Amino acid sequence: MTHIEEQEYIRRIQDGDSKAYAFLVDKYKNMAYTISLKMIQDPAEAEDAAQESFIKAYEAIRSFKGGAKFSTWLYTIVYRTCLAHIRQRKTIPVSKQPPDEYYNRFDDQPHKLEKMQQEEKSKYINRAINELPANEAILITLYYMNENSIKEINEITGQSTANIKVQLFRARKKLEQKLSGLI
Repeated sequence: MTHIEEQEYIRRIQDGDSKAYAFLVDKYKNMAYTISLKMIQDPAEAEDAAQESFIKAYEAIRSFKGGAKFSTWLYTIVYRTCLAHIRQRKTIPVSKQPPDEYYNRFDDQPHKLEKMQQEEKSKYINRAINELPANEAILITLYYMNENSIKEINEITGQSTANIKVQLFRARKKLEQKLSGLI
């Protein structure tokens, strides 16, 4: 979906076409869940937070002006919803291993051996990311997996760009060390 198509769906939703929202949910549901899981670290609660975020976004879509990308606006809602869930628990989440179906699958690989190797690499990377502190794991996820810019991450998390850069640098170093121990 191009940016123009996305804007058309947003305009249709703002004009009252609730069915058009299904297209945006379908496009962003995986990354919303990934962000939720990285922050909350409980698959069921992460799914609840992602769904709650989509409801909040739908209810607030009339306020979306298009100044930022829709994904940035949505991921800000996801991020804040997850923070609220974490605060409600009043405990720091303990890292859990996500279910196997969480790991990325590369079905478009032509050869099964290459596919298996890619899946294995993906599992190692995801395991290493899951061992990072939650704040670093979310930054790695936003920056590398979702390809958000530093400015977009700043808008999503509210952290300063300098702090984001420092945390990303530290997270990359930790991730490199963890991967060298796994592979």
